[in-house]
Amino acid sequence: MALLITLLLSLMYFQRTSSSSSSLRMGSSLSVENPQHILISPNAIFSAGFIAIGENAYSFAIWFTEPHFHSPNTVTWMANRDQPVNGKRSKLSLTNDGNVVLVDASFNTAWSSNTDSLDPVELHLRDDGNLVLRQLQGTILWQSFDFPTDTLVPGQPLTRYTHLLSSRSHTNHSSGFYKLYFGDDNILRLLYDGPDVSSSYWPSPYRVSWDVGRTLFNSSRIAVLNSFGRRLKLDPDGNFRVYSRNSVLEKWYVSWQAITNGCQVHGVCGANSTCAFDHERGKKCECLPGYRWNNLSDWSHGCKPMFDLICNQNESTFLEMQGVEFYGYDFYYVEVSNFTACEKLCLQNCSCVGFQHSYTDKKGIAFKCYTKTQLLNGRRLPRFTGTTYLRVTKGYSFSVKESSNDTSHVLRVCSVQLQRDYAKSQGSRIVIVFLWFASALGGFEMVCAFVIWCFLIRTNRKSKADQKGYHLTATGFRKFSYSELKKATKGFSKEIGRGGGGVVYEGILSDERHAAIKRLNEAKQGEGEFLAEVSIIGKLNHMNLIEMWGYCAEGKHRLLVYEYMENGSLAESLSTNKLDWSKRYNIAIGTARVLAYLHEECLEWILHCDIKPQNILLDSNYEPKLADFGLSKLLNRNNPNNPSISMIRGTRGYMAPEWVLNLPITSKVDVYSYGIVVLELVTGKSTTSVQEIDGGETYDGRLVAWVREKRSNTNSDWVEQIVEPAIGPDYDRSKMEMLTTVALNCVMEDRDSRPTMSQVVEMLQGHGSESDS
Repeated sequence: MALLITLLLSLMYFQRTSSSSSSLRMGSSLSVENPQHILISPNAIFSAGFIAIGENAYSFAIWFTEPHFHSPNTVTWMANRDQPVNGKRSKLSLTNDGNVVLVDASFNTAWSSNTDSLDPVELHLRDDGNLVLRQLQGTILWQSFDFPTDTLVPGQPLTRYTHLLSSRSHTNHSSGFYKLYFGDDNILRLLYDGPDVSSSYWPSPYRVSWDVGRTLFNSSRIAVLNSFGRRLKLDPDGNFRVYSRNSVLEKWYVSWQAITNGCQVHGVCGANSTCAFDHERGKKCECLPGYRWNNLSDWSHGCKPMFDLICNQNESTFLEMQGVEFYGYDFYYVEVSNFTACEKLCLQNCSCVGFQHSYTDKKGIAFKCYTKTQLLNGRRLPRFTGTTYLRVTKGYSFSVKESSNDTSHVLRVCSVQLQRDYAKSQGSRIVIVFLWFASALGGFEMVCAFVIWCFLIRTNRKSKADQKGYHLTATGFRKFSYSELKKATKGFSKEIGRGGGGVVYEGILSDERHAAIKRLNEAKQGEGEFLAEVSIIGKLNHMNLIEMWGYCAEGKHRLLVYEYMENGSLAESLSTNKLDWSKRYNIAIGTARVLAYLHEECLEWILHCDIKPQNILLDSNYEPKLADFGLSKLLNRNNPNNPSISMIRGTRGYMAPEWVLNLPITSKVDVYSYGIVVLELVTGKSTTSVQEIDGGETYDGRLVAWVREKRSNTNSDWVEQIVEPAIGPDYDRSKMEMLTTVALNCVMEDRDSRPTMSQVVEMLQGHGSESDS
């Protein structure tokens, strides 16, 4: 019954809006008081009109068309987020001189496109959600895609000239403190720009450009979300996420997010506080001992001291806080310093509110000193190798209540409310009577709607989806016809790859996109089963995963359409010696990240089961993209041993011993294969071939044994003996040694002795990087 009511309400909504236009002509207006005054894109996916964002507060916006269209949760763009208009007499008008103007009840301009035209123009909502002001001959004068707020939709570019700016909160849609933008180094970054300070926090500030797949000379600075059925949003908590859904009647869900630990976002807890993160309960903010909240309803305002900090050194002492780190804003930094010297350095500065004393053993044990004049971006990290000392006044007692900071308060943010006067019309009573009459007709409309339900839904699907070539199933991908893909590949003439699952061909799609089209071996499964497997891929989203654009399931034909990788596979690059040291290290880290995502982070828990250089593709910047899920297997999180995996999967030379020994299959089979790939990256040698080595030594294909033998020698130059000669002497020896050590740990015979992929990422990223202090 609930489903039937939902369907009926959806039908009523689409019936009501089916007559709505997608364009606004010169001299016409949309009124905030008329729910029918909305624009509907020709494919009915997007709507534009007035939306309530608070009590008597409205904004003109674009949103995904849904039965609950009045909700701001799926808004993709707002015109006047910082200046809401009144719920009476506010209008959006396209003037006769070619300007789009939003005015409130007092005729004040809340927003304008600032355009003019002597020729006729129209305001048109396109199928991709772009609101365009165009002349009738096609010239675009203004478009919403050039002025994004906090959301990107498929096909909408983020460029060097645009950025996303978060809302203040989930209920306050005014401009917030977080920005997603391209930095001068061509890297997509997240910035906290608060009332007092600003700082960049993603990617990790200590990482260099090539660690995140960007180079200084690549100045395109264009990012596009090009997967159908998704939206990317910079949320008020400073994290940006990709939201997906399987159909218009289902809820959106988070399919990817940039930051998994909410405490890594700067400014979330404000000054003089710490953030602790738990994967089940999220983040929790606490004031430092002796401090209390400035605003109990908003943690971002931070805390203030309940004692007076005295400059006199004899009146100050320090409170030790283990496992507490404050990132950035160091007044002094001393590379080697004992505790006494660091304490003295802070006492000599009246503005110093504490110091951080940590150690590193990268070049022998060395203690570092950071004095702080501001305690910002505080985090509780049990594994932090250092201690923070909080400066307090001698004699001040810290009660248990003060130390707990009463953090049971729920974060509350008030909604926007406008208090504006407007003239009341005597026609209001007539309107009310009319609304009651309209409500009475609603019941009759529902009965009629049910009768014509099947006919309209079938017609709507045909006209809105099939004509566009989209198959609106749970996959969320475009459905291609076999003839389309045959034409795109020129009769499957140019083969670029081959594997156990099928053959890959190069192709050019009808929209001029360069694609890799995999023609699977003759299918024995039905279309429904095939689409169920394709939907698994549709739920995955990671920068190091090959992106799938569509599929074909027609008769016996089964094909998959992927983005094209300019530099082919890792196997090809290894055979031609194209990779220098930095590229190899970046490939190792990128592949580790995506495997950690598949094993531990994504919504589905997936084993790849065939990690090898042929399945690691390289884009134009040599960023690795994991491909070919033909042998992948979903895992049951409640049964990690997964005895259901019985058939041997993978490629000889990369397969873990569990496959042969008939042991339970876990994610450690991918870890083993990854270790083999890394050893091939370091040595340039195949795990299966026989080679002659300089000096008369023969390498017989037993790669793991050969590397272990070299490493076990007491000779200190064992690294030099195993490194691919084509790399040359220009590499970081310590990183190479770490990479080899990690690889050997991954190929341990005992699966329980192997690290997880997240541990591998942590070891590789942490080795050689600067302190996160």
